[in-house]
Amino acid sequence: MTELIKTKIGRLRIISMIEGMSLIILVFLGVPLKYMFASPQMVKIFGPIHGGLFVLFVLMAIVAAIDLGWKAKTTAIVLLSSFIPFGCFYVENRIFRKVNYEE
Repeated sequence: MTELIKTKIGRLRIISMIEGMSLIILVFLGVPLKYMFASPQMVKIFGPIHGGLFVLFVLMAIVAAIDLGWKAKTTAIVLLSSFIPFGCFYVENRIFRKVNYEE
């Protein structure tokens, strides 16, 4: 776990998972509670948290793409994964695990 915190790609992997989980919470818990049960509290709490995590993820992904020399397609896939629930798990298995951890 400490190796993840020491590298840019490791920090990106961590923030990707946290951001992805916040999206899943919003989509599958917050939105149904808001619209089906007229209870917007969860969206009011997790909405801004997810927004901040999303911005952080995008910035970190762009920095990692520049540093690691990712192709435009790889960068686009990583960025698009933040819009799709469970997309963080896809990029974790297909892209992030293949990256060398040396900086």
